[in-house]
Amino acid sequence: MSTATYRKTRLKTVAAVTVPQTRDQVADLIARIGSDSRALTSLEVEMNEALARIKEDFEQRAEPIRLSVADSQRGVQAWCEANRIELTAGGKVKTHAFTTGEVQWRTRPPSVRITGEEAVMFSLRSLGLTRFLRTKEEINREAILNEPKEVAGVPGIRISQIEDFVVTPFEVELTT
Repeated sequence: MSTATYRKTRLKTVAAVTVPQTRDQVADLIARIGSDSRALTSLEVEMNEALARIKEDFEQRAEPIRLSVADSQRGVQAWCEANRIELTAGGKVKTHAFTTGEVQWRTRPPSVRITGEEAVMFSLRSLGLTRFLRTKEEINREAILNEPKEVAGVPGIRISQIEDFVVTPFEVELTT
């Protein structure tokens, strides 16, 4: 008995496109684009309003649970801080396991916070502490666009320009 193998043939079809034949038909299609765009916007607004209502409902239901968790965490932390020496074997470990979970004391890595960046940079320069300032070197794309002939032939630089076709239906806003 021989086994035959069958290949599935994939057929790709191009979606039917309405191509207008007259100037009036183009105007009608642009009007349809405007109407359909407004219908989509209306649906998006309706969807976002429904999502906002659903989110608000769940947020209200979750708030008492969040408060309970935060309260329980503060209680656990207060008890563990009071008994830290015993729980950490005199500071030798940073984790203690209970039957229902564990607690940990973790020191975060140091971080630098800057307020008033310009004033801080001025102070560092004034104090001769420029080693704490960074100079960033980067390619000036605006300058290349202003002088494209100067960089013609430079490997890795390509200047491109794309033309978009935009249809903008006329719309009038209501005024009250």
